[in-house]
Amino acid sequence: MRFGMPWPGRDVAPEAEQAGVGAFCAGDFVDRDAYLTLAEIVSGTETALAGPAITYAFARTPYAHATALRQLHAQAPGRLFLGLGSAAFRINRDWFGVPGDHPVDRIAETAGAIRAWLHAENGERVQYSGEYYSIDADVRAPVLGRLDIPVLLAGFNTRMAATAGRVADGVIGHGLFTRSWWDAVVRPAVARGAAESGNTERPLEYGWIITAVDDDAPERAIADARRMIAFYLTVKTYDPYVAHHGWQEPVAQLRSAFRSGDTAAMTAAVTDEMLTEIAVCGTTSEARKALASRAGSLPQDIGFFAPPSYLVSRRRRAAYARASLDLLDVIPATS
Repeated sequence: MRFGMPWPGRDVAPEAEQAGVGAFCAGDFVDRDAYLTLAEIVSGTETALAGPAITYAFARTPYAHATALRQLHAQAPGRLFLGLGSAAFRINRDWFGVPGDHPVDRIAETAGAIRAWLHAENGERVQYSGEYYSIDADVRAPVLGRLDIPVLLAGFNTRMAATAGRVADGVIGHGLFTRSWWDAVVRPAVARGAAESGNTERPLEYGWIITAVDDDAPERAIADARRMIAFYLTVKTYDPYVAHHGWQEPVAQLRSAFRSGDTAAMTAAVTDEMLTEIAVCGTTSEARKALASRAGSLPQDIGFFAPPSYLVSRRRRAAYARASLDLLDVIPATS
């Protein structure tokens, strides 16, 4: 596998790529655009893979996703990937003003419609017909030509993971993923979806690893990792994951603390077991041991060292990104 990281900015990126970081990813939020960040990534790196992990699938049309990728491909041929996430129902409805119902079926069509644009050849109509998208574009300008850019879906629960195997090139795992969740839930679902589609190639596995390393302040790094885990687990979508691990009681406590605005209690509710199963944190020595012990719980292709972001400053996130470079040799890279 390769190790990657969310885009750490131009100050850290050259050092990271030289140290052996093999991929950088970008994301969407109210203060950042995944494709604008991706443009910065491809202009500021030489060989690393680059792509959204993830971009909000329904915030843009399939045409807009594909057009951005086509333009970026000209700068970084062979280096791009696309990670799509459905986002929460309320984010689609209230932030983007688009339908958020039937997210699994909708994102399956989104992936197909994006591929229709990416695979389009000059002189041929771009066509896709589904329940949510209908495309019939006669593009006369000679600006197309097939691009085989891997498309992956953020698949947390069983149905979305199976859809990733069925309609996409692979799955992007969440930072909460444990060895048990990968092995017992996600991988079987992805394999089942791939078998349904007749795909004989192993689906790609990318995924996030919550990583906070600080030799000067290891307890703060551990607290930041706990807080990130707690914040993620406030989302009820992850209830099957919580039940699978038997973590209902601490999750009920952290959700209660979150509702009351008690961040300290929310953080404290994350047990040592949860921290060990999910995160890589503490001193460099402790993080190296944790990463080695988690080898079987990592994605097979790319694992992104992801600094905690919830109530963590950009400066501290950049420091965590630099510190994670000392972990690159823990698990030998494979192509």
